[in-house]
Formats: sequence, structure tokens, C-alpha cells
Amino acid sequence: MADRSFAGKVALVTGAGSGIGRATAVTFAAAGARVIIADVNVAGGEETLGTIRASGGDAMFVPTDVSEANAVVALIERTVGTYGRLDCAFNNAGINLELVPTEEWDEAVFERTWSVNTKGMMLCMKYEIRQMLKQGGGAIVNTASVEGLKSIPGDPGYGSSKHAVIGLTRVAALQYAKRGIRINAVCPGAVRTALTKPAIAIMGEEGLAGFHPIGRIAEPEEIAAAVLWLCSDGASFVVGHPLSVDGGLAAQ
Repeated sequence: MADRSFAGKVALVTGAGSGIGRATAVTFAAAGARVIIADVNVAGGEETLGTIRASGGDAMFVPTDVSEANAVVALIERTVGTYGRLDCAFNNAGINLELVPTEEWDEAVFERTWSVNTKGMMLCMKYEIRQMLKQGGGAIVNTASVEGLKSIPGDPGYGSSKHAVIGLTRVAALQYAKRGIRINAVCPGAVRTALTKPAIAIMGEEGLAGFHPIGRIAEPEEIAAAVLWLCSDGASFVVGHPLSVDGGLAAQ
């Protein structure tokens, strides 16, 4: 029997045009949720939408740049205007534009990375929380990274932004836990997505997999499963936690 544990729920997924976001949007829909797909990549967002609808799911796509407050406000308004509420939010949109040593930082690239990965996360939480307070609760999961738990040389912009995501998650989680909103983060290791292609180009998939005690990189669906658990009643006592889904990388 198919898992319908999110039947009647409304789930928002940012960065849903590919990779982890797409896998999570599809998994939410398969579990019965009505899904809002948000991404700056219109072609990718439409493809995710088509995949969900082809399987009989209920979804809509809202093109969104999460680094722009007006765009995030419009996203939440469309969500509530269409589905009436917001039960689960997976703030997953993120970028990693370059792998360089600290002394070679490009200021514009650094600022853009933080604008999407950290400011964008903050903006999404701000307006999601406002809606969830109105309706009496909800669950939020933010995409951090194993790089938010341990430092990896040569990735200062992305790594520092993901440390900040964990900080934002914990602060908000403590503030709203007694008001019915659970906020957590998921911290993937290397996942088979476009974001890992630069690292694979440098060291090969086997080399990248070798950093993980499990001996391989993850599939996007494995991260999606963790996100849905964090949003589920099964995680009802989990608050402010950065959940490692990293094949043992952070444990080393």
C-alpha cells in the first residue's frame, strides 16, 4: 500500500527544479501532499511539475528567486491563495559557484552565495513562519550541509553559508518550538546532483565517494526520505537538529 502519510498536507519545496529539491517534491506528492514547486530555473521547475502531475499528484510551480523578499512574499501568497495553508516547508534552494582557496575569494561570488544560501533561507523562514503562526503550526526543514558541521578546505563561500544556515535553524527552532512550529536542518554529504559536478570533475566520483565511510555518494531520494521524516509526526520531538545524512562523513 502506498504511503499517504501527508495526505491533505501542503508542502513547499524551494530549489525544486532539480536534484534534492525535485526528489523531495516528488516524494511529498507521492505521499499525498499538495506541493508547491519553487525555483529560479523555470525549465527545471516545469519538468518537476510535469513529473508530479504525470503520476497523478497535485502541484503548482511558482518561479522564485529566494534572495528577493518580494518574490518570497509572492510565493507564500500564491501558496495560501491556492491551497489555503502551509504545513511543511523544505528550504532547499542553494548554490555553490566556485571551489577556491580563501585568498582567491571573489567578493561578488561570495556575496551571491550568501544571498541565496543564507539570506534566502532567512527570508523563506520569515514568511513561512508568519503563515504557520496564523494557522497554529507547521514543520520547516532547511538544507544545510556536512560543510555546515565540519570545515572542508577550498570551499569558503559555500561552507560558511551552510554554517550560518545551521545557526539560523537553531535560533528559529528555539523561538517557535512552543508555538507549534518545528524547525530542523538536513546536512547531506555528497549527493548525485548538478551541485557535485565540479567536485567530481576535480577528483572523480570514486575519489569523492572515498571521503565517505559508506564508500559512495548519496542519491537525492535518500535525502528526500530524511526531509519527509523530519516533517512527519514521527519526528514530533525533534527540534533544532542538524541531521547528518552523509554516509558517516561528519563522524570522522
